This record gives sequence, C-alpha cells and structure tokens, in this order.
Amino acid sequence: MRKIIHLILIVLLLVPCSALQASHQPEFSTAGFFELPNSGREVFSMNPAWRFYKGSVAGAEAISFDDTEWAVVSLPNGIEYLPTEASGCINYQGEVWYRKHFTPADALKGKKLFLHFEAIMGKSKVFVNGRLIKEHFGGYLPVVVDVTDALKWGEDNVIAVWADNSDDPSYPPGKAQDVLDFTYFGGIYRDCWLVAHNPVFITDPNFEDEVAGGGLFVAYDKVSDASAEVLLKAHLRNDSRKTFTGVVEYELQQPDGTQVAFLNDKIQVHPGKAVTSKDKITVKNPLLWSPETPTLYNLIVRIRNHEGKVVDGYRRRIGIRSVEFKGKDGFWLNGRPYKEPLIGANRHQDLAVVGNAVPNSIHWRDAKKLRDAGMKVIRNAHCPQDPAFMDACDELGLFVIVNTPGWQFWNDAPEFARRVYSDIRNLVRRDRNHACVWLWEPILNETWYPDDFAKKTRELVDQEYPYPYCYSGCDSGARGKEYFPVLFTHPSFDGKAWGDPNADPKITYFTREWGDNVDDWSSHNSPSRVARNWGEQPMLIQARHYANPTYTYTCYDALYRTPRQHVGGCLWHSFDHQRGYHPDPFYGGLMDVFRQPKYSYYMFKAQRSPEKQERLFETGPMVYIAHEMTPFSSKDVTVYSNCEEVRLTFMRDGKVSTYSKPLTEAGMPSPVITFPDVYDFQMDKAMSRKKKQEDVLLLAEGLIDGKVVATHEVHPARRPEKLLLWVDNEGVNLKADGSDFVTVVAAVADKNGNIKRLNNYYVKFHVEGEGRLLGDASILANPAPVKWGTAPVLIQSTLKPGKIKVIASVLFEGSQMPTSAVLELESALTEHPLLYSEKEAVLISSASATGLGGTTVKSAAELEQERLQKEQNMQKLKEVEQQQEDFGEKK
Repeated sequence: MRKIIHLILIVLLLVPCSALQASHQPEFSTAGFFELPNSGREVFSMNPAWRFYKGSVAGAEAISFDDTEWAVVSLPNGIEYLPTEASGCINYQGEVWYRKHFTPADALKGKKLFLHFEAIMGKSKVFVNGRLIKEHFGGYLPVVVDVTDALKWGEDNVIAVWADNSDDPSYPPGKAQDVLDFTYFGGIYRDCWLVAHNPVFITDPNFEDEVAGGGLFVAYDKVSDASAEVLLKAHLRNDSRKTFTGVVEYELQQPDGTQVAFLNDKIQVHPGKAVTSKDKITVKNPLLWSPETPTLYNLIVRIRNHEGKVVDGYRRRIGIRSVEFKGKDGFWLNGRPYKEPLIGANRHQDLAVVGNAVPNSIHWRDAKKLRDAGMKVIRNAHCPQDPAFMDACDELGLFVIVNTPGWQFWNDAPEFARRVYSDIRNLVRRDRNHACVWLWEPILNETWYPDDFAKKTRELVDQEYPYPYCYSGCDSGARGKEYFPVLFTHPSFDGKAWGDPNADPKITYFTREWGDNVDDWSSHNSPSRVARNWGEQPMLIQARHYANPTYTYTCYDALYRTPRQHVGGCLWHSFDHQRGYHPDPFYGGLMDVFRQPKYSYYMFKAQRSPEKQERLFETGPMVYIAHEMTPFSSKDVTVYSNCEEVRLTFMRDGKVSTYSKPLTEAGMPSPVITFPDVYDFQMDKAMSRKKKQEDVLLLAEGLIDGKVVATHEVHPARRPEKLLLWVDNEGVNLKADGSDFVTVVAAVADKNGNIKRLNNYYVKFHVEGEGRLLGDASILANPAPVKWGTAPVLIQSTLKPGKIKVIASVLFEGSQMPTSAVLELESALTEHPLLYSEKEAVLISSASATGLGGTTVKSAAELEQERLQKEQNMQKLKEVEQQQEDFGEKK
C-alpha cells in the first residue's frame, strides 16, 4: 500500500502547476445577488434530481402523471452526451420534459417564493402542480416564476418544464440550426434557484419589467483616482397586507471588510405597491477596477422595518470604474488613456461531451485560462452567457462585450422584433451591475435588419442604462451605424494606415472578430483551423498566422500597429466548438473542446507583461518551447517568451543559441522566436546509442536584466511505460451537488514522465466513490482515444461529499503495455442547500463504480503487482536490446 501511495504522489507531482497552486475558491451569484446571512432571504439549489424524458408526451404537466420510468438527471442538463466531433447537426432538436418532486419546508410558509431558471434553451413552459405559470421564448436569458401561491404544504409538489430547441423563426436567434454557425444544444442547461424572502423585498429586474429599474442598479460618475460617485437605485415591493415603513440601508466595504460608506434612505410602501430608493455614495481615493487590478467592493443592501429588524437584503460585488471611448484619442479607463490595445477573444460556452450544460466552475476555469493567456476582453458570441462567467470576468479582470442573441437572421413578423427588443432590455437588466461590462452589442450579428432597427436598439440600451459610461457598438458595414459611438471594423492589414482615411474622429473602432482565414465559406480550410492532435507543424502554422504571418492579414501584430482610434480586437475564437451548418467543429481555438492548449495559447501568453504580480491569474515572465523532439520534428525550434532574451540549449553542454528582443519593436510585444537549424534527430540517435539519453534535451532560459527568470525543458519521449493522470481544475474544488465536474487527463508517458505525443492507444477509465464518468463508449468517451498523447474525460460529483478514485488503463493490456495510473479526488460541501426528493435522487447519489461494462477493476495490490512485473519485464528487455545492439545497425 505504501508503494501505491508513492505512485499516486508521483502522478500528482506531474500535474500542471496551475492545478497545484494555492487554492482560490471563487463564489458565484444566485439570481443576480450573493446571499446575505440573517437577511430573511434564502437561496436553495433546485438543480438535483429531475425526472427527464426526451420526446413528446401528453399530460406530463399533471401531478398524477407517472414519471417513474423516466431517467433522473441534475441541472445543468443538456439532454444528451455528445462526441467531441459533434458538429453537423448530430445533436437532438425537439421536445423534452423535466419533472421535479419536492416537499417545501414549513419554515418557508409566508415567504415569497420565486423559481429562477438562469436559462432554458428554446421555447419553454413552466407548470407548477399542473398549472401553467410561465411561457418563455428564447434560450439565453432568465425565466423567473412566482410560485408563492402555487405550492402545497406538507405534500409532494411537482414542477414540470416543457422545452423545445427545434428551429423556430419567431424568436431570436431564429435561424435554423443547419444554416447556423453554432448549435442549439437543448434542455435546462443552466442553474435553477428557489429564492425565498419576506413579502417586503428587493425585486428581480428580469421579473419586474421596469425600464432602468427593478432590483438593484449600481452605476458610477465622475470617477478618478481622487474620488468616485457610486449611484444607487433599489426597487422594493410590498406584497404584505400592511403599509411598510422603514429604511433602505447601503453599506460599502472594501475587499478586506473595511467599511467605506454607510447610508440609509427612509421609505414607505403601501400594500401591493412598489417604490424606488435612490441615493449616492462619494468614495474618496477609490480602489479602481481594471484588468490589471480587478478590485471588487462588497455592496450590502438591507431593508429594515421601523423596529430596526432586517426584513430583506443581499450583497453585490461591484467594481468602481469608468469606461470612455474617445474617438481618435482611443479608449480611456478610469480617467486615463489605456496604454495598449485590448486584445481578447470570442467565446461560445460549449464543452466536450456536455455541450452548453456546464457548471459554474467550468465558466470560472475558462475565464481563468483566458486571463492567464494575457487576454483582457471577451466577446460573448453570440448571446448573453452564463451569469457565472460574468462573475468570473468581474473577479479576474476581463472586459466583456455583451451580445443580444442573433446571427444572420431577420423575420419581418412583428413578434420577432418585439422579442429581440425584450432580449435587449433583459440582458441589460441582468448584466448592468457587472464591472466587466465594457460594451453592449445590441444589434443582430451580421444581419440585414430594417433601417430603423439599429437606432431602436441603441435607444433601448440607453433607456435601460441612463447613466455615464454606457456605450454600444455596431458593425461598420451595417445599417444604422451612424447611431453608434463604437464601430467594428478591421484595420489595414499592414497596420500602418487606418482602414478608412476619412474616419470620423469622434468614432472609436474595434475588431470584433479577427484571425480566421478560410479558403471559401463552404469548405472552411484555413491555416487558423487546426485540431490539436494534428501535431506540431499545423499548430506552429496556426500560431504564426495569429501572431504575424508573412502574408497580410489582421493578426496580433497588425492590431498592435494601429493608431489609438482603433482600440484592439477579439480573436475568433478562444476554444474549439461545435457548429450546426458545417460537418467539422471549429478548430480555430487556442485550446480544444476539453480546454487543452495548442501552441497558439502559449504564443498569446508570451504577449502578456513580464511583470510579476500577485493576482488570481498568471502573471510574470514565461518561456515555452513549441517542439516535441520527435523523429518528425523540424530542425528549426520555435520558442514563445515575453522575456528580453532567450537562450536555447540543444544537448546538455551542447550548442547554445541566444535571441534578444529588438528594442525598437513597434508591433506585438513579443514576436515568435525561431532558432534555425538546431534540432537533429541523428544527434539524438547517436547519444541514445551511447546510453546518454538523459543528455538529450532542449532547454530554453528567459532572461530579464541578464538574469534567468523563466525556464522550460523538453526531452524526447522514449519507450511508453506508464499512464499519468492529473486534474485540470485551476485549483477549484469539486462540489458535491450532483452537477459539478472536473476534467481528468490521462497521458501516455515514458518512465521519466515525458508525454509520448505520437501513439494510438485507447484509455479505459474506472471511477469509484462519490463520482461518475460522463459519457460512454457510444460517443468515444470511455474508452477514450489518445490524441496528441492525452485522453481527457469528465468526472462528475454525486450528492454526497467524499473521495473519488479514478483508475486509467490502456484498453488492450499486455505484459509490455504501459502500466495503469490511479488518481484520488475529493468533493466538498455546497454553499447552498439542495432541494430534492430523496426518493428521486437515488440514481444520481449512488456511489457505485462506473466505467466500462464488464471491465474487471484492479485492486491496489494488483496495480502494485502490475508495476513490479513491469520492472521485471524491463530487465528481460535489456537482454533483447543488447542483442539488437550487437547484431543491428551500428551507425
């Protein structure tokens, strides 16, 4: 057993450093706020244990309907598991049903009770105990349902949800999936909360339908280093039978808990009525929010009655900042011109296997990976994304362009325009308090809409956000562009001249999509679209294309050479993702569908500042060798680094090459570094025949001010001898809520842990304890093919906190095959109570082992025996190898 523990420790030592860093546990809002203890307001997760049926069925809304044969799922749920190559409309489109059984606690009697679905894909109907309460059209914004009078006490209650993600031109995006560049993954694919509070309460802005109102509205004015005005507005409703007299109390705290300001506003609310409280806080010497220093204050709002008792309240995280687009003078942040272009990427949220149905932790990890790469702005293409992603962008310092749902489609039917306008209002209401909001994009993407549409969308945003620092953007080639202060366009490819020499000096320009480069819009062949498993040369070409290709194209370098009037651009796209109208996934991401990096990810990292800071995201100097030292690798060695100098050594005590960054470089901060004619496999072979394999390496050293500040080593992968296992979780705990999951990666490696990129194994996984593996052999999830040396899978928690053991083995085992690997995880308690029926949760709370049907699972003793047998086999192999040396090729 001691040796098995030692094996596990060895595996953990090989985990990427990001997974072993000091653990920061992010927090996520619920229905737009953070729960405040002793406020009279409680939040319950409704995610666990829903009965699910794919297809049409009559009468499923009825209390008496028999759903015992239906599957049991937890939210977020995306209807089905899909293969990693899931483009071309292979996903299900059609009707689905969900039914949840639960008995509300007696303590909730007398409370106002709201169901808050963060999103339901397509069109939907929500029934409570057989009664239709809500009908909704659109898949990306909240569906909020008042269930106060619909619930029954002391007995089973049934919430039934019908949803349909079929093509439907009556609401946005509207375009049929088979002509759409993304996918209508279905289901209740985001969280569902039950919010309970007293009859006098702060309202939900997506329920109340108040222009520039509902809930809490926080805005800013006159922001500078010396002071800032925080504008406050709270909408309160009284659903009790008595007139309410009391105060609205605002307390502003710094991140360390230091109180910055405290004030209150007297209110009186008559039964069945609502009032709005308005106030203002002036903060001296504010800690301003920026991508470099994303400081978040805590704003605590309480309602107290005339006796001083708190009857409602919650917390919001806010970032004090000003954003201004000043035409030829560029983008200004917090009263100053921003010093460099803002470079970022677009994002669809879909992930391998589960589609769009990802837990909050994945949204945070996505934001963390993008911020680690030096990105500072994300465009939410082409829809409002999960609130958890917005929370993460607040915390990690990522600006966000918030989009209304739409892509190349207009319907002249009046109901379509009404629903677009409703979406615009509701996305502003949902996201207006986020520090990360940089720009609203209310128009429909790449759409030929009516002449008056663009003006109307701009007016709607301004109505919903009638305060300073609110800007909207529009495509420079679209109708109605004259109504917008920010236009989306490309700079000239050489970066030396502005795309439009007659550009209006009052207009600011930004490139919302750059980097893609297809041969035609049917074939989609492109040097930017590279699957990670295609290997070194394609990935090197992709990275060079995004950086500074030899041909003229909008690239990182070109964006850095523009005048201040052009303020940056978002790469299309951050991650590989699935599409409807094309059989191939989009392969242009910096990372694949499991978020495994390609070479271009490290090229982006090399563009960030080398200054080391204590942040939640990675900062400081870096160096990365984009070369695997295989027999097929190039003689030229590519290195990405943000250091002043890079030294590259081939062979221990061998050839050393040095690169110095040009001091006059005017383009991208750190060009791609190529050391020509360095690697030679024949030298590797010669050293190997001399039993000096350990002396064969590539060593890159990054220097600043003459000192080595970053290093990276690459060794050739030798004989595949073992599997490695690690968790890609960015240090975020796995929550035992039946929904959360982490990515676990298996890799084929030599005895020293060097990953064998070139092999065609399959890896089978077995899971024990409080977890399960998502997907099966039908979608190539388990066993999983090894691609570019690795085979990732998704491991989901159960409803019970505890240990999870993952065992990985090659599919076809033999005495000379790589040995198995074992990894242990542990899930943690959730922050919010989980509401579900114990009877319904049996299937998802089961702690039974999962994996291949009929697979024999090895015990720890058997795994240890396998390792010892491998050592004995290797001794025997030395005799074979020596005989080959004696009689084989000597040169």
